[in-house]
Amino acid sequence: MKLLCTLKVAFIAIISFLLFSCSANKAPKTNVRHADWVKDAVLYEVNLRQYTPGSSLREFEAHIDRLHNLGVDILWFMPVHPIGVVERKGELGSYYSVRDYKDINPEFGNLEDFRRVVNKAHSYGMKVILDWVANHTSRDHNWISEHPDWYNYDENGVIIAPYEWSDVADLNFDNPQMREGMHDAMKFWIEEYGIDGYRCDVAWGVPVDFWDEEFARLREIREDLFFLAEAEDPALVIDAFDAYYGWETHHAMNKLAKGEMDVAGFTALLKDHAERFPTDAIQLNFITNHDENSWNGTEFERMGGAVKQMAALSFVLPGMPMLYTGQEVGLSKRLEFFIKDTVNWEDPENYSLFYRNLIAMRDAHPAMYAPAAGAPIKILQTDSENVLAFRRSNNIDSFTAIFNFSPEPVSVQIEGLNYNLEGYGYKIVF
Repeated sequence: MKLLCTLKVAFIAIISFLLFSCSANKAPKTNVRHADWVKDAVLYEVNLRQYTPGSSLREFEAHIDRLHNLGVDILWFMPVHPIGVVERKGELGSYYSVRDYKDINPEFGNLEDFRRVVNKAHSYGMKVILDWVANHTSRDHNWISEHPDWYNYDENGVIIAPYEWSDVADLNFDNPQMREGMHDAMKFWIEEYGIDGYRCDVAWGVPVDFWDEEFARLREIREDLFFLAEAEDPALVIDAFDAYYGWETHHAMNKLAKGEMDVAGFTALLKDHAERFPTDAIQLNFITNHDENSWNGTEFERMGGAVKQMAALSFVLPGMPMLYTGQEVGLSKRLEFFIKDTVNWEDPENYSLFYRNLIAMRDAHPAMYAPAAGAPIKILQTDSENVLAFRRSNNIDSFTAIFNFSPEPVSVQIEGLNYNLEGYGYKIVF
């Protein structure tokens, strides 16, 4: 029986590898040319409201040194704009209910404070991107009174609030003047403050042709911009976005940690992505973010003892790894979203060193870089149904990654070599 099980696992691994290898040839092509600085970048999401006691840009400025030493390359700021008052959620409201696209939320400071932060980040060689909410505005944005035809209405003549988001108003992308107003606002931060791109909220809710046209125009201003879609849609990374959210991979990591998915299922997911997404499109890999932390639980709640293993996996899979505010110190708290809830920056288990080492490892190994500079995955045959092994190799660099998705120790043989892994253990072999 043991022999039959081993043969079955080996057969599945071989078939998965063949399917995965062949599927990559079916992938659509992308016309997006990534800036050179993107290939080895690590993204860091800044939740400014909860970052410091005063929630200010000036206070955050003191953390840039630390984040630079950690190895962070891109600072992504959750929306920094003034927040609507009408139908406001909670005491402070949602970042994503934007009242003015061209100003700074006074909760955080002012425009000159933002300029200081951008300039300091740039002085370290770091990049800055802003969270952009194009799908909707607050319900008291001045566009509502000045350009009522820029919005969508229900049968009763009331501006639509998409989904259950009662604090926002749905924009009408059939109106070319509204699109022009959005372009004017987006280019403002690039031309006036030198930001390096955008993470676009609800990118899936905005017509693809808007993103295609808008980013072509913005890239005429600067070629080296970076655009990240909060979406997982191949159409968005053909002509518009550099990168997309790896939601399916993230959810699979949660399932792997809970024993709700096996290696064969995860390999099938990798194969599916290789078939559906352009080869050079960049998947954002993460174990937490502001939505997951606040609404679905911390990584420790969702992944238990597999947190470090899944973090390591997010760094060695093809794509771009991301850290969220507090992740680098092992923050085990769900941060409130609509009220003040300051991060505790104590780091008793030295997670900072763990993440610093992951970033340094990735920086040192070009095979780990994002497409197109990095290397594709080659799934390796193992003799355990709980172990994922793969190699990424190019003409510069090569490594093998081995992950045990079981809480129990395991000994496996891969290509004639024996490896012992602890429960939820992993090895990166160069």
